[in-house]
Amino acid sequence: MRTATPRVRGRAARGRDEGGFATVAALGMVMVLATVALAVAVGAALVVDHRRAQAAADLAALAGATALGGTGDACGAAASTAEANAARLASCEVIGRDVRVEVVVEHDSLAGRVAELRGTARAGPAQATGA
Repeated sequence: MRTATPRVRGRAARGRDEGGFATVAALGMVMVLATVALAVAVGAALVVDHRRAQAAADLAALAGATALGGTGDACGAAASTAEANAARLASCEVIGRDVRVEVVVEHDSLAGRVAELRGTARAGPAQATGA
């Protein structure tokens, strides 16, 4: 005679409760992806602001060289051009017919810190190469 053994179905048959594991794993993956996305966004913002600083430096140097070619103040023109491009002129040198500038753009980070991103440029007549 055979005795009937009761069949256990559902969670008790697995031996332990694994319910909700997929939810926890999915939330963990979402958190990792969100952290990576945030890091990429912060890095991209730094690159954009550095490029903005370099563009402001290029324009300021060109404005200074143009003013130097006329009768204007080279460093004054460079400073006003830098300010028009949301930058601050940190240094300006007139060396012969060249104008060399350094500008600063402030970058606000998520942690409340302010980073100074610098751009440098030189403008003036083209240098003659020996022939």
